Amino acid sequence: MANTEFIKGDFRISTDPALLNVEVIHQFLSQSYWAENIPLDIVKKSIAGSLCFGVFQHELQIGFARVVTDKATFAYLADVFIDEKFRGLGLAKWLMEIIISHPELTGLRRWMLGTRDAHGLYRQFGFEEIPNPERFMQIHNPDVYRKMSQPG
Repeated sequence: MANTEFIKGDFRISTDPALLNVEVIHQFLSQSYWAENIPLDIVKKSIAGSLCFGVFQHELQIGFARVVTDKATFAYLADVFIDEKFRGLGLAKWLMEIIISHPELTGLRRWMLGTRDAHGLYRQFGFEEIPNPERFMQIHNPDVYRKMSQPG
């Protein structure tokens, strides 16, 4: 599918990976609670394997989200952020509207995400706590990026 673009006033959301400022994305993610110390090469690899949404004010990247998906049954929403200077303008809600209605992501059986503090945003789009968490399992290695950056 071709890249898509949406415009609202001075802001734009695009799925064109060529427009993404990987350094901006890395800077934010490497300081986030969920991806602290993530190496730049891992950010690049994650972008390459995902459907990504860049949020821009003119040419300045101010937000991002990526969806890991098979585009048929499942999607995992990850790395969602809006630069602090641009919060409170409804951009996160607009970004979510664009993602949830994206033609390559409609009709999926399951969406998942993890969040520490944005439950209110995601509930507006139908996300809810997992009703049977005992059915789900994970391998979680929270120190993987720290270990990767250590010599030896």
